[in-house]
Amino acid sequence: MHSPLPRLPLAALALSITLALAACSSAPLAESAGASAAPAAAAKAPPKLVVFLVVDGLPMRQVLAYREQLQADGFKRFLDQGAWFSDARYAHGHTVTAAGHATMLTGAYPQRTGIISNEWNDAQTFAPVYNTGDTAYQYIDHKTDPLAGTSPRNLRAETVGDVLRTRQPASKVIGISGKDRGAILPAGHKGTAYMYMSEDGQFASSTYYMSSHPQWVRDFNAAKPADAFFGKAWAPLLPESAYAGSVPDGQPWQFNGGNGNRLPAVLGAKHEKPGPLYYSNILPSPYGDELTLAFARAAIEGEQLGADAQTDILSVSLSSHDYVNHAFGPESRLSHDHFLHLDRYLQGFFQYLDQRVGRANYLVLLTADHGFADSPDWAKTQGRDAELLNPSVVMTALNAGLVQKFGEGRWAVKFSAAGVLFDHQLIAARGLAPADVHEEAARLLRGMNGIVAAFTPAQLDSADTATPFLDAMRKAWHPEVSAPVQFVIKPNWLFSSRAGGSSHGTPHRYDQHVPILGWGPAWLGRGEVKTPVEVVDIAPTLAEILQVPAPAQSQGRPLPLPGASPAALAR
Repeated sequence: MHSPLPRLPLAALALSITLALAACSSAPLAESAGASAAPAAAAKAPPKLVVFLVVDGLPMRQVLAYREQLQADGFKRFLDQGAWFSDARYAHGHTVTAAGHATMLTGAYPQRTGIISNEWNDAQTFAPVYNTGDTAYQYIDHKTDPLAGTSPRNLRAETVGDVLRTRQPASKVIGISGKDRGAILPAGHKGTAYMYMSEDGQFASSTYYMSSHPQWVRDFNAAKPADAFFGKAWAPLLPESAYAGSVPDGQPWQFNGGNGNRLPAVLGAKHEKPGPLYYSNILPSPYGDELTLAFARAAIEGEQLGADAQTDILSVSLSSHDYVNHAFGPESRLSHDHFLHLDRYLQGFFQYLDQRVGRANYLVLLTADHGFADSPDWAKTQGRDAELLNPSVVMTALNAGLVQKFGEGRWAVKFSAAGVLFDHQLIAARGLAPADVHEEAARLLRGMNGIVAAFTPAQLDSADTATPFLDAMRKAWHPEVSAPVQFVIKPNWLFSSRAGGSSHGTPHRYDQHVPILGWGPAWLGRGEVKTPVEVVDIAPTLAEILQVPAPAQSQGRPLPLPGASPAALAR
């Protein structure tokens, strides 16, 4: 068992769980007093608490599109009082949740972290692999499926939190999320992760971190806060005219399961009482974020985060926006309204931190794990070339072409992340060179409608940075984990057989362009930075602020903060 974080004696919680939920509700709050924006160089000591926020599936274009409708102290705290980077992006090609969460605080792309996707197949046995799966550990007091996320074993890089706790063991690093990967990967190897359990609406850790939950977790779960949303309506926050730029509810491509595809939507409307389906349906609603932030407050109080001279890190990955965008598309009114609810929750959370930790004692960084494509059905109405690329059709056509070249056989076996796995026993039995099969497969893929690029291991292992998409796919490709041939679909297309909704996972700008927003004037300064930056730059920036070395695998460099020298800005 991984040794748990050292803990101070638990103090009585300052607020009940009910009050915590109420405080992060969508009721507008008064604007906090403004803080002076001292340049980063003026900071003489690290913050007491680093709050690292991830909004799963939030493209930067949504942050700016709704700017005039934001509350005074939610996202606007970053845009009006903080440091924010308007041209921030991921540089790897397979932009999915686990790959993004592994990149953020390691400063390393999948080519180094080994977290190439949410799930993939072993390149030799073809067995399924889950990014945080580890059968050596189980969820505490909850059933554990074989591929459940229980530890960071597959993460081949250290995080900022790992470096911090190596040098300062008394520092605490906690990761919280609606998804196991959203909690485990930012928490790293030496932090502690808690994730939402859809079976009963509780938060739980795994035996990798501890044998049993601390009392504050037991108290939170015993109060059954998820049940408070049963029968509660998700209703639009603003008048109908405020959503004129978004696609109305109830479109045929918007999924109509779960809570339905129209607002207002009543949680639990199809159920007599809370149960697993109801608890699952909390996540694709604003109340998934509200519940996650309530648990974050309980963690701050139960673990006394930010209460002493040792810097603590709290990572909170808010999962609901990703579920909403998958079901309805980022162009939808449902996504628009969800973002506005989230803005109000963040305002309440920030003002809670002001009171609990003190405005001068913490900094906040917010980013996303990937962006999002518009729904193809919507994109087509706007005159764009947008379709679904059915994986089974591609696999059939690929094998037909390989049979024509090399003879009968099932040469291509499975898709894995953004690539194709091959039967190398068959290749060897026929006396063929794997490189020849890979090259022919890449050639065939390039000729298919809906695919714009395909690359062989030789290309991925080369120094070529001029070929379009090659460098992005190289950063997404780990030679010991990934499939040998990687491919890229056309812009606005989705590699899916599931009609409706939308997704992500490409090197196109709509999937790569994400927010990097910061607040903590003493360390980050204030103002918009238009210089292009990458998400890998977050880890070395935090390491510099915390006065520890950057993670060993980091590929980033410190962000050019507002007020930095011209040389730092000329990147």
